[in-house]
Amino acid sequence: MEQNPLDQLRDIHLPETGGFWPPAPGWWVLLALVLVAIVAVIMLVRRRRRKNRWLRVARRELEHLARTHHADPRWFADLNALLKQCARTRYPHHHPEALSGQQWADFLLKTSPRDRIASRPLVEAMVNSSWQPDTSADPQKALAFAREWLGGQAC
Repeated sequence: MEQNPLDQLRDIHLPETGGFWPPAPGWWVLLALVLVAIVAVIMLVRRRRRKNRWLRVARRELEHLARTHHADPRWFADLNALLKQCARTRYPHHHPEALSGQQWADFLLKTSPRDRIASRPLVEAMVNSSWQPDTSADPQKALAFAREWLGGQAC
């Protein structure tokens, strides 16, 4: 009896599937890129928060002034001092801390985000009320202008 050589063949055996570890090189590259992206985003967020810390502090101080508002020269002087501190931080090359009177009012209007012409009487009254015995500015309107001015100062 003749033997068929095909009878001696065994069935096809599939190779064992590889496990999930170690991953292919492409997954290592993807992991590295994701980690670099995460670190970059964290660094950018921290830098932005650090850069705008003065703005958060200024807004807290402005809210404190809002709780204690009354129409006296000392309150307006405190408000103007707060705005000057913020201006010195945001616009150091303009030296706003040296400005006073009409120059300071013009600087506030120049750096205001909007309504420069409509805000002129209010800003001039706010600046003048910090050194005149009788205040002519409305504290609520002055606070509204200061909030708007600070709102346009974010870096």
